[in-house]
Amino acid sequence: MRKSLITFAALAATGAASAQSSLTLFGVADAAVSHYSVKSAFYNNTGTLPSPSALAVAEATRSQTVLSSGANSSSRVGFRGTEDLGGGLAAGFWLESGFNQDSGANGLTSFNRRSTVSLSGGFGELRLGRDYVPTYWNESVFDPMGAVGVGENLIKSISGNIATARGPGSAGAANDNAVRASNSIGYFLPRNLGSFYGQVMYALPETVKYSYLPDSPSQRGRYYGGRFGYANGPLDVAVAYGQSTAADTLVISEAGVVAATRLSEKLRTINLGASYDFGVLKLMGELSQVKDKAETTTAPLSVGRLTFKDNDEYSGAMIGMTVPVSAGVIKASYARVKFKNDLGSAAPTLLALDRDASVNKLALGYVHNLSKRTALYATVARARIKNGQNNPAIMAVGLGGPAFLSTGSGVAGLAPRSATGYDFGLRHAF
Repeated sequence: MRKSLITFAALAATGAASAQSSLTLFGVADAAVSHYSVKSAFYNNTGTLPSPSALAVAEATRSQTVLSSGANSSSRVGFRGTEDLGGGLAAGFWLESGFNQDSGANGLTSFNRRSTVSLSGGFGELRLGRDYVPTYWNESVFDPMGAVGVGENLIKSISGNIATARGPGSAGAANDNAVRASNSIGYFLPRNLGSFYGQVMYALPETVKYSYLPDSPSQRGRYYGGRFGYANGPLDVAVAYGQSTAADTLVISEAGVVAATRLSEKLRTINLGASYDFGVLKLMGELSQVKDKAETTTAPLSVGRLTFKDNDEYSGAMIGMTVPVSAGVIKASYARVKFKNDLGSAAPTLLALDRDASVNKLALGYVHNLSKRTALYATVARARIKNGQNNPAIMAVGLGGPAFLSTGSGVAGLAPRSATGYDFGLRHAF
């Protein structure tokens, strides 16, 4: 991406740049013709034969063709700048806004992609504001498709679905704490550590605490995590961990007595990513595990409080490669995510049923560079879902298109089965 320097004189009237050492305007304009198709198939967990009326709707397909935005690189516009403070210190800021290339919507209405101010020096970098969480980097850096478009990393899709379905969500994005976190404090190791790099982050829940109501504030939205890696020559490997508080609910009386149940739910993510560049091709991959740990404690009863635990698990693996050819690059990836359903306090009659689910995804793409900043691209992908009725809110990966038709509440009906899609687009960076 070529940087465009804006002179101080252009902003002299506002005085905004009077103390800047540099100010850069940057962005990406990316649009594509995209097609999506999702298929739902009939299932029956009743143990009896389906009725003729049920067989009449044994399959349902929804499809859509659109002009999409950011199928190869997210469309965005941003400003970043630094000021040399002397003695090796520097202050900086980064404001980045995502927008829809097809409609022009969003734009500079909010800096939802990144909004940080930082202080850096020999000690490293201290960064405050809205930023990427450490666990997201492995899902993006080690994905041949760059975690966007119909071919985006399946692990990243599932992680975003978990955060959206379970929490925390915010005005910034429903999948907050899976991709980005607001109210964050981040620290990055200095760059003079040879081949080692790393970061840690803590995001505040920003709740109000009442002295007369013990344990009153909810910690929903709190995040902490870190990422540490080693990059030397063709090898790059990194491990990351993060924990997000998806729910923290306590109903109490003014006297401080628990009046109802308490729900505590945490999403814990650990992933490992790596790549090795052989020259003729670059191999990359990721292993990931997300645990959804929920705990419900009832109000005091004559027999005492009761605690129920439910620990669901999502295990994922992805392998991919990029192959440079002439003026372009071929990309390919294959991924699988397995959902292991913890029945918790479910009725014993459900133990005989398969309550798990899984998704497999294959993606192929080609990017043809017309210049250093402009490229044409094409991507095609297909996802296959097994037992989607067991967790349609999270495992139904539709590649960005219409929602699956999901009915029957896990008993008998239509469940997400497969999805296909393609992108043909043009990307320009400035």
